[in-house]
Amino acid sequence: MDSDGFWGLVDAAREQVDDTVADPDGVADALVKELSGLPAEEIAGFGVRLELLMGQAYRWDLWGAAYLLNGGMGDDGFDHFRGWLIAQGRETWEAALADPDSLADVIDEDLDDTSDLFDGEAMLAVGAEAYSAVAGSEKAYWAAVDAGTPDSPDVPGGEEFDFDDKGELAVRFPRLAALYLED
Repeated sequence: MDSDGFWGLVDAAREQVDDTVADPDGVADALVKELSGLPAEEIAGFGVRLELLMGQAYRWDLWGAAYLLNGGMGDDGFDHFRGWLIAQGRETWEAALADPDSLADVIDEDLDDTSDLFDGEAMLAVGAEAYSAVAGSEKAYWAAVDAGTPDSPDVPGGEEFDFDDKGELAVRFPRLAALYLED
């Protein structure tokens, strides 16, 4: 599946959800329905594209922005954040990869509780769920996806920095820091 096909499916799912920022699980549910109408090999192609995007976004700068948004974040949390980011659509995805501080444009600064808000764990399983419904085997889905993607990087790309250094976060992400960094 090419990039346009992938993002077209994500956009179709996003259109079915009122607030994708707060409801990435709604996007995931709608995406499973969209994918379930496709042949198994196209669903696996979606999974390959998803894995390629996840690898592309495995970067220190994006992780730092996610860390700031969520008030901390480990490995699994960063995976789930990237799922949330995919649920926001291509435009937001590309802007965040170009400049993670651009996430300030999609965040509602009036949110009272952001804990677990930027978590799109369900987005990471949409392909497997749809494939299982169509072809009856989640294991076959993962075999097809693994065969179509290179190994994921072991270390995030870019320059590593201290996520707990508030001064560093404020310099790297001034707009997000203004919203989320406590004095």
